[in-house]
Amino acid sequence: MPTLHIQGKENLTAPALYMPNRMSLTAVQALNRLLDGKLCFLSDPTFPPSADITRYLRRENIPIIPLHFRNTTSLAVREQILDQFDQGRSVVFLPGTVARTRGTISDVPSPFLSTVGSLHLAPVPLFLGYYGNTMHNCFSNTEEKATREALCILPQLKPGPQTGERVLQTWLNTSAELFAAQPWIQGSLTTELVRAIRQHPDTEIIDGLTGSTLSFYKALGVSMAAARHLRRELSDQPRVGIILPPGPGAVIATIACLLSGITPVMINYATSHHAFESTVRQAGLSRFITARKFAEKLPAFPWPPQEQLLFIEELLKKLSKPSLITHILLAKTAPASLICRLFGTDKHRDDAEAIILFTSGSSGDPKGVVITHRMMLANLAQCASRLDVRQARFHACLPIFHSFGLTVTMFLPLLAGSPFCTHPNPTDARALCEQIAKYKLTLICATPTFARAMMRRAHPDTFRSVDTFIVGAEKLQPELAQEFRERFGVELLEGYGLTEACPVCAVNLPDAAPVPGSAFFVPGTVPGSVGAPLPGIAVRVTDPDDDTREVPLTEQGMLWLKGANLFSGYIGLPDVNRRVLRDGWFKTGDIGRLDLNGFIFLGGRLSRFSKIGGEMVPHDAVELALTRILNLSPDGGVQIAITGTADAQKGEAIVLLSALPEHQRNSEEKRILTDIRAQLQALNMPNLWAPKYIVPVEAIPVLPTGKLDIRGCQLLTQEALGH
Repeated sequence: MPTLHIQGKENLTAPALYMPNRMSLTAVQALNRLLDGKLCFLSDPTFPPSADITRYLRRENIPIIPLHFRNTTSLAVREQILDQFDQGRSVVFLPGTVARTRGTISDVPSPFLSTVGSLHLAPVPLFLGYYGNTMHNCFSNTEEKATREALCILPQLKPGPQTGERVLQTWLNTSAELFAAQPWIQGSLTTELVRAIRQHPDTEIIDGLTGSTLSFYKALGVSMAAARHLRRELSDQPRVGIILPPGPGAVIATIACLLSGITPVMINYATSHHAFESTVRQAGLSRFITARKFAEKLPAFPWPPQEQLLFIEELLKKLSKPSLITHILLAKTAPASLICRLFGTDKHRDDAEAIILFTSGSSGDPKGVVITHRMMLANLAQCASRLDVRQARFHACLPIFHSFGLTVTMFLPLLAGSPFCTHPNPTDARALCEQIAKYKLTLICATPTFARAMMRRAHPDTFRSVDTFIVGAEKLQPELAQEFRERFGVELLEGYGLTEACPVCAVNLPDAAPVPGSAFFVPGTVPGSVGAPLPGIAVRVTDPDDDTREVPLTEQGMLWLKGANLFSGYIGLPDVNRRVLRDGWFKTGDIGRLDLNGFIFLGGRLSRFSKIGGEMVPHDAVELALTRILNLSPDGGVQIAITGTADAQKGEAIVLLSALPEHQRNSEEKRILTDIRAQLQALNMPNLWAPKYIVPVEAIPVLPTGKLDIRGCQLLTQEALGH
């Protein structure tokens, strides 16, 4: 039984309406004491509380007001509550037992939050959460394995509209504050890796390319021996670049750097010469770890001089056999505490830099993001709070210079003690499908572009073992999700992440099984959304034109995030940092909104909007409409893109970049634009969405992940139109 800790007793007021995110027996008992027994509970008979709470209320003769949600009016409920106020009693809404996925922050289905908003009574929000001291129970929505139960009594809301939205906002904010205060995430990533590997020494890393396996303890032992060598050879290097694909070599190189106290900087080997030079300059790099065979496969990459390269095969050959044997035996048998003392892993912890990543550079030069130990541990704990990863078998094909590949498909299985299969090329769809079937992998992460390629190569039984297939980095098209569902019985679950957030922010998950006797549920998936925020992540929405004006969560605007997994600023960009960071909140650049279940709906990047005649026109939505009008097949790749250009009359104008053969003749531009405008009108689309120009191009610029290269598109537009 977790120990109950109560915060915010000074916010108690009576009589008042109390609105909790969930209730436990200990929390009910505490409220009864704090309010001197002058309370009653509001409960829907089709959404009943647990049996132990019901027994306690009956034994203590605490009244329960039945809220027949579907058979009453807000006015009637309001009168019942006011009657209790007149009798000196506070009223506590009592959430019942409800179907909800692992790690949700609320047991209150959205219809009840809507009802609260229509009561026109200012509630006192309550937040209840369960916390533990490991990655797997750092936050929970159940008492199981939790050591601490936190009940927060929050300040009473001011009277006004959007009460449900404001209650949800307080729950999200409190979730972030409590999560950030957990001691576990203030430790050392390196220490936690050593502890986890010692707990699961025989779990294997599968090299999908060769079929060979490497146990966790051997990977740690080799990393320990390599770390000794790195300390000698790179003693003057605080940071070193890692240019490696997913695989055992990348695991060893990364852990060796962490053990040696050197910060690994993950290098994007699919980037341009200019972007690579920018990365090297920003991170201050002069040495790099790579593999000779890998370097030979990338002759076009702007490789540094040979003397700056440290080839991992040659590094491992330099390790003496006695050293390797000694360190592997230590990794197999020594207590984790001894290994951590030998390598001083706790010297670097909490807000110290652990890893450096760079943004994709889709809208400009890549920006350097310092990932601290705290950030990484927080996001790993957040992921583990939502995903039951202990029984998972991961597919690790996303590059480790991509924050999702680093966090979710390398560090997460290592810390969870879960086997994972690596492959160096996420575009090798045939090999990926073969590995999923051969090794019975259960958790797959990809972009929709990679998922589509896998779908074309898959057999009916390829995904039989898969129970979680998460996609992100680009919009999931409903047609792709439907085809996957129909052909393989697999749901593609859309998520949302940012390098600056280390990276996972939200994810859809399969709906939980129904609870007998309960007519309501909290969804795990909401179609069209990118999922609900992970525990410990707060969200707020502001007017896109005025960062200082906060708007209700359900109104579309600029998304801001806050949490222990968020970064503190880009390397060497103080002016940018002042624009995007404010009081611990990060301005994402994404336009979006939430529903009352907390699910995030994205409207696109702010950089992918044009303001025309005072209206915000979303480029993504125009592209989707034109894809249907032009009858474009997803199998044809990216064939069109929308950008904006300056316009003297309306501020901006829509530009259609097109690689379609029928759009290559400038003489046809006027007729094509007229046809597109007419078809948009036929679909009841706004006239403002109609392109004013067509720019014929050889190919639409895209990044290696399949994401649109926004900067490249803008350059093509400027070159063609001269503005």
